Amino acid sequence: MAPSPCALCHTNRALILRPKNHQKLCKPCFINTFEAEIHHIITANKLFHRGERIAIGASGGKDSTVLASVLKTLNERYDYGVELVLLSIDEGIKGYRDDSLETVKRNAQQYNMPLTILGYSELYGWTMDQVVEQVGKKGNCTYCGVFRRQALDRGAAKLGVQHVVTGHNADDVAETVLMNLLRGDLPRLSRTTSIVTSTPSAVANAESGVPNHTNIKRSKPLKYAYEKEIVLYAHHKQLDYFSTECIYSPEAFRGSARALIKNLERVRPSAILDVVKSGEDMARLIPGSDERCGTGGCATNTTEEAGGCGSSQGRSTGGEMADMEKRLQQNDNAADHGLEVEITTMKTPRKKNAPKKATHASTQVPRKAVNQTMGQCTRCGYLSSQNVCKACTLLEGLNKSRPKASIGQVDAEDDETSTSHLSNTMNQVGISGD
Repeated sequence: MAPSPCALCHTNRALILRPKNHQKLCKPCFINTFEAEIHHIITANKLFHRGERIAIGASGGKDSTVLASVLKTLNERYDYGVELVLLSIDEGIKGYRDDSLETVKRNAQQYNMPLTILGYSELYGWTMDQVVEQVGKKGNCTYCGVFRRQALDRGAAKLGVQHVVTGHNADDVAETVLMNLLRGDLPRLSRTTSIVTSTPSAVANAESGVPNHTNIKRSKPLKYAYEKEIVLYAHHKQLDYFSTECIYSPEAFRGSARALIKNLERVRPSAILDVVKSGEDMARLIPGSDERCGTGGCATNTTEEAGGCGSSQGRSTGGEMADMEKRLQQNDNAADHGLEVEITTMKTPRKKNAPKKATHASTQVPRKAVNQTMGQCTRCGYLSSQNVCKACTLLEGLNKSRPKASIGQVDAEDDETSTSHLSNTMNQVGISGD
């Protein structure tokens, strides 16, 4: 069988089958297409503005390494006029994070970007190894997730930047959508599906240059990029990245959502983007979602040219409607020829003088949508919808040897001792609780 030509240039031999749409491409066309799609997402959502200083959340893994490489390439090619720096968080996991940070240090030299490393030990007085030793491997990802999100903001405050970009890809977003659906946490969809996760005030302050260290703008330029394509890009560009999984993550709930997403992708390649698009659509139906999404909003029609959710590869086409009409016509013909059996259910007679049962509509209590109001933690001053932020609550439990303390269940007399380390650190990096 003769080799297949590239579907774009029709000249080179096709070497890559795109996981997103099964398009056969040669190596140069795949790299150019991948970079063009990221550029389209950046420009369509107006993620950057000239003169902005942007911190890349670098872990040494494939996602953050590809993100740093692509942003450097696009910034030079299209003259974004932004300054890129690397920001790494050291969770304190021996045999994992210490090795991956060596990769980040090499990336900093390769891409000629300044690197800042901020550790859990200096921020919270705990490393993840110590946390796991205290709480075990069940639920430790909750601590790490909360600490890491706030650590990135505090690192950005230390660098004096108002914008942090992360390497979250389409698979990550789809997994998060499923996790929130399985937990019944729909209000969180507006933040997890939005390509920009900050309030309008934060974006305005970032563009005007007014410092606001408790509210950092976040964006996900790789939101519509498949994880498999990120790996292909890193491989063919011969990027230096760390590929070992966190030694504490196998017990995480996300693993179940990831397995489901991968199984769906095998059956239907567009399933990942379909789940992302469904999450975006549901997020728009939640009251107050526009405020939580920020000015970037939950992107609409931003991926059509890039082969995303709204395109023929990702969503639906006119041909699907024609196929549906054809199937409906076949069903009608089958019914006319007696090939269809109607199934009915018999009603159970109600006993005489028995009270009528209330209908479902009359007994159902409508569920009120939760509209969160963002304020500041009364202890450390960090942006939070609660009086005491999650980080301070978790630290309270750790310091009391009660790791399962619920949010808000803290003792007032221990406020100063349980969060003094955190508050001092936040003051050092410029975060105020006033």
